[in-house]
Amino acid sequence: MSGPQVIQFLDQTIDWYRTLGIQQQTANEPSDVLILNDNRQTASRVMALAIEFARADADMLAQQPAAVSGTVPDSGSQPLSQLQSKFNAQSIAVQAELAAAQRQLASARGNAAVELKAKISELQGEQDLLDTRKKLLSTMLTITSESDANGFSATSLKAQIDAMAITAPPSAGNAAAAPATGPAPAASASQSAGNTSSALAPPAISRGNVSTRFGIWDLAADVFRLSEKISTIDGLDQRTAALQDAFAKIRSPLVDQLRGLSAHGDALATQADTADAATLTQMRVQLDALADQIKQESSLLIPLGKAGVLLAQYRRNLANWHGIIKKQYDNALKALGARLLILAALLAVVFVAAEGWRRAVLRYVRDARRRYQLLLLRKISLWTLTVVIVGFASASELTSLVTFAGLITAGLAVAMQSILVSIVGYFFLIGKYGIRVGDRVQFGDVAGEVIELGLVRMHLMELGGHGQLGPTGRVVAFANSIVFQVSSGLFKQIPGVNFAWHEIGLSLPAGIDYITAKNKLLAAVTAALKDSHDEMARQSEEIQRTTATAGADLQPRVQLNFTATGIEARIRYPVHLSDAAQIDDRVSQELIPVVAELAAQPSPTSKP
Repeated sequence: MSGPQVIQFLDQTIDWYRTLGIQQQTANEPSDVLILNDNRQTASRVMALAIEFARADADMLAQQPAAVSGTVPDSGSQPLSQLQSKFNAQSIAVQAELAAAQRQLASARGNAAVELKAKISELQGEQDLLDTRKKLLSTMLTITSESDANGFSATSLKAQIDAMAITAPPSAGNAAAAPATGPAPAASASQSAGNTSSALAPPAISRGNVSTRFGIWDLAADVFRLSEKISTIDGLDQRTAALQDAFAKIRSPLVDQLRGLSAHGDALATQADTADAATLTQMRVQLDALADQIKQESSLLIPLGKAGVLLAQYRRNLANWHGIIKKQYDNALKALGARLLILAALLAVVFVAAEGWRRAVLRYVRDARRRYQLLLLRKISLWTLTVVIVGFASASELTSLVTFAGLITAGLAVAMQSILVSIVGYFFLIGKYGIRVGDRVQFGDVAGEVIELGLVRMHLMELGGHGQLGPTGRVVAFANSIVFQVSSGLFKQIPGVNFAWHEIGLSLPAGIDYITAKNKLLAAVTAALKDSHDEMARQSEEIQRTTATAGADLQPRVQLNFTATGIEARIRYPVHLSDAAQIDDRVSQELIPVVAELAAQPSPTSKP
């Protein structure tokens, strides 16, 4: 091989050797480390054999006439060598002076520090100048030493091989420097192969690592990580195969040459049986030259053959590694699929139960308010369970999930205190005696009809005169947390009850039969309320059923009271709030004839 071919071959081998760094980053389990250690030893030996082959090839190039003539030093190289020694000495002196100035700068203060910084800057400039001159001189020396057609001489080729050997492991450089002998290396190679096989015998060392994962995210991360790992191993195998092909291409012509030399030696041996003394002397010279050629060819062929065996073993290690990672990948994929199926099954059960809950509420619950409450509770329970199930399925560790949930809950409780209190107040408002849209309520001095009831706040249509005169056209909003405020009371009608007591006061003239007047007034009011009698009876039963108390008789009453001016009759009667004005009008119409019958004066006064 020519000089450029040798350098290209070593570049490819060193580039392949550096893939050990990729393997070291990939190896994160015990079985991976075993394979990595064995591959590192194999790669070091392959690198040593490549350097041994390159040096043997450089020796053969040195024995060729063109290479020998190229090693004759030029007359102009002597001054260049002297200049190189001079520049090296100056560089060492400047570096020593620069180091001393930097040490002094660490303890210097004031003007001394400024002067030392200027001196250091000047010394660094001298050092840069010397480096530039040394680089230029090195280039000129290289040009003067190159004399062959390809730009390489044996001396420069060996120097480059030695420089490239520095990037190889120490064992590779030492092994390449020592001559290889007979069966010992082959025995060590086979011993290494045996050790590799024994080390890779139990491939299930890290199989359980995947099953210890808890959450779906971890399992998915394992699947992607193992997939990338498989791709990395396949890439390493491809690069190893390319290097193996390079070794095989170099070795193939050498084998053919050795076969030709062996055949030529057999032919000379056959001729020696019938040759005379003079011919035998010439044949001896030819046989000696032939033996030297075979030795030279063997010095190239033996490292290539050993490297081919080691590369084959290297690829077997990668194949075993690929098999181990493939098993781990399959296990991780199965575990991830099982967890996803379990998650899907749990979510399906939750959603099916929620759908059954919804259908049961719509079918069996007739009260609209109770139906709304149950459907709202269903929605909250559904999404709470969904979040909890997904959170537990995705969490890496249960303790970390609980801790994280506690911190989040505490933070939300502090940041959303008012909102949370309002949400809790919402459930108090829709409780047993809860509020619903259409109810008339009173908060302190504000009375109104509920037109919207949300989780955080409610909206009322304000009513004038404590809810008896009608809407004012204004909408009032209250936070649901008002239910926990002691200063303001909450007044509302019992569900299904919507009435109010109205009262009329009449001054009766003196000298009449008061008992008869009372009965006539009660009969007139009863006649005016006969259309709403059934509704008042129903509401009375609703009050008794809801509060479990007696005495809620919604019947009109007439009570006689003594006053300073005489006897006063106070008439109290229930009215439905939606028809309060009409009922008051009917009562007045029924009372006018009775009052006129009793006396002309005084006129009745209505008090709400």
